[in-house]
Amino acid sequence: MNAAQVEALRALLADSGWLERTQCFARALRGRSRTPHGLLVVGTPTYEPWHLTAHLADESRLAGLPELAPTLVRWAPPPGGPPHLSIGIDRIERAGRAETLLVIGSEAAPDPLLERVADARKAGAAIFALDRGDDDLDTLAHESLAVRAEIDPLSFDGAQHLVSLAVGEPGRPPARSGGVPRQRDARGMLARMLDAISGSQEG
Repeated sequence: MNAAQVEALRALLADSGWLERTQCFARALRGRSRTPHGLLVVGTPTYEPWHLTAHLADESRLAGLPELAPTLVRWAPPPGGPPHLSIGIDRIERAGRAETLLVIGSEAAPDPLLERVADARKAGAAIFALDRGDDDLDTLAHESLAVRAEIDPLSFDGAQHLVSLAVGEPGRPPARSGGVPRQRDARGMLARMLDAISGSQEG
């Protein structure tokens, strides 16, 4: 999605409550992130949130907020890659009070991830979770945002775009648009809009 498409998504969701939810999550993330590259972003073993990480890096740069510069943590970085793409899962084991761990759960977090998240929390790291409704992960998180398929009026990918954009815009009031449909109708309109955009979701 580009900026115009995100704004269209915001307009569609204006009366759904989701703008407030994503903005609240983003403000909490911004308020807790204090150390450059101390925002650790990790997915599940089969889902690497490189797209969200790139958007957070852009927002950090554009907003002049180096403390929001993210670090992508990978389960199996290939050898010989650039340094910023070569940070392995053991990085979470060194997370402490100065750092924030953002877990992107496109599927249920496996036990090895949950154990690392629990250890990072015990060490003092702030835990944030953006997932599809993972009770085990959400229980460990200080702040969580669940996007449930067939229930919520936006996609998992769309929620990530709203959060990343809101991180660089603290205090922005929710978009309003006269005649915007409420949640029961917004999902269908959003699906048609995304079909028209033909943007693939990250995997």
